[in-house]
Amino acid sequence: MKITSLFGFILMLTQLSLAQQITCSPTDKIAVDNKIESIKNLNLPTIGASMVSIGKTFLGTPYVAKTLEIGATETLVVNLQGLDCTTFVENVLAFSMLLQQKEYTFESFVKNLEIIRYKDGLLNGYASRLHYFSEWIANNSEKGLLKDISADIGGVEITKDINFMSTHRNLYPFLSDDINFEKIKASESYLNNRSICYLPQDKIEANEHLMQSGDIIALTTSINGLDVTHTGIATKEKDGRIHLLHASTIGEVVISKVPLVDYLKKVKNNTGIMVARPL
Repeated sequence: MKITSLFGFILMLTQLSLAQQITCSPTDKIAVDNKIESIKNLNLPTIGASMVSIGKTFLGTPYVAKTLEIGATETLVVNLQGLDCTTFVENVLAFSMLLQQKEYTFESFVKNLEIIRYKDGLLNGYASRLHYFSEWIANNSEKGLLKDISADIGGVEITKDINFMSTHRNLYPFLSDDINFEKIKASESYLNNRSICYLPQDKIEANEHLMQSGDIIALTTSINGLDVTHTGIATKEKDGRIHLLHASTIGEVVISKVPLVDYLKKVKNNTGIMVARPL
């Protein structure tokens, strides 16, 4: 173990491909170990049930943006103290996978996180991270972790130019590096040759019964260059309706007070949702 900065320490784990570097504070290492201890005896019938049960253990965790944008090079950041919408979903999925694997160690959790977060499960620089969530769904579907069920529940296919990162280069410090910039443009080019299947907002209520607790919900958008602006986890609450369990930009991990259908109507530029089911 090597202490590197106020951000935390860098761990080298041989279990990870290429012994990738990990950025994790001592507090977060303890938090991961405590979370594993608290969930390892959960006896839940499906991974969807695990997603919701584990997701709810994060309720009240502060929303913090850009927790992965640390240091001069890409490392696998482990941070349970502050979550954005994507890292919330990633961490919940990584812990849920532990229950399936019955491997209750920090090393197994970190390995899962790398598999989920990076293209083909391998950390290989900034551009290997799955920055666009439609690609996150597609790549994790190829890994066998998810199934994109958007088409199965009434979704429609569209094509859209995805180029927000390259056209807003100044917003992403890592893109000051020309190599990173060109690789991100290549990723965008790949996405632009694929269609996106989504369930339009006006069709969600009629198809809500096809969604299950634990499904991953991605909010599609009309904003130029972007595919998805937010993500979370579907949870069927006491009213019998699907709500959104998510790291809310207004402050912390919460469950939407109103059903997903009504929540989306208040989201600016929302066009609908993509839905992925953990396997």
